[in-house]
Amino acid sequence: MRYNAAEQGYVSEKLTMLIVTDIESLRERLRAWRRPGTRIALVPTMGNLHAGHTSLIEHARASAERVVVSIFVNPMQFDRPEDLAAYPRTLEEDRCRLRDIDPDVVFIPAAETVYPRGMDGVTRVEVPHLSSIIEGASRPGHFIGVATVVAKLFNMVQPDVAIFGEKDYQQLLVIRRLVTDLDLPIDIVGLPTVREPDGLALSSRNRNLSPTERAQAPGLYAELRRFADRIHSGELDYASLEEQMMHNLKKCRFRPDYVSVRRAGDLAVPDGSDRELVILAAAWLGRTRLIDNVRLTLMNDR
Repeated sequence: MRYNAAEQGYVSEKLTMLIVTDIESLRERLRAWRRPGTRIALVPTMGNLHAGHTSLIEHARASAERVVVSIFVNPMQFDRPEDLAAYPRTLEEDRCRLRDIDPDVVFIPAAETVYPRGMDGVTRVEVPHLSSIIEGASRPGHFIGVATVVAKLFNMVQPDVAIFGEKDYQQLLVIRRLVTDLDLPIDIVGLPTVREPDGLALSSRNRNLSPTERAQAPGLYAELRRFADRIHSGELDYASLEEQMMHNLKKCRFRPDYVSVRRAGDLAVPDGSDRELVILAAAWLGRTRLIDNVRLTLMNDR
């Protein structure tokens, strides 16, 4: 059932997906839906959509009466110009995929719409500490770009719920802290990583892998699983395990950036009492940088 603003009621017929590119048109449509108290979900994306995005949108559809999907390659979160230039842009393919999923609105703003006065002087949002460790240490300024654009999208859409994937685990925690610290009335939902049958986490960057690299890429997840299995078996010298995984990745022709065991709730360095952990890793394969993680729960008798 969908709300029809003109009729002031719900109708069952399928409506055409609406594509908007400007903020005022987006807000006008959302105002019409918000009057009757309709629950609105937001799924922020950078396009080049895949089955992982599909799962996020389907969950959003089950969580709210209206679903907004944004497609915006955010230049502020890229620490290297060449990385921004190489990011896959497949807008026509994305539109075709979205027609099958049927969100209510697809918001596709230009950079000038999101940053009308440019990025140099724009007000920025920073989540301290969480933004400067692990991935943030490898990509200075990245999470400031993420937090700023997400805060802007939240203000544009004012959703009741926003859906993110757990592949970008640190990003998910940054956004949760942002919402908590700024008292935003938004439920943040994180969904498990969607993977290929061989274990490779679905990512827009995967299309940049050569055939040979694609065959090697599942090795990152395989090493993470081996790392987790060793912890489960009682090996708790995390620093030594991190070093060994870095070595194994190099043997598999990766160029590892980091491997880190952290407390799952806040990414603090774990001590002997912590039971909920996450292993995070980033590694280059050719010109493509892959990230992944594995969650694990230790038994209480350790």
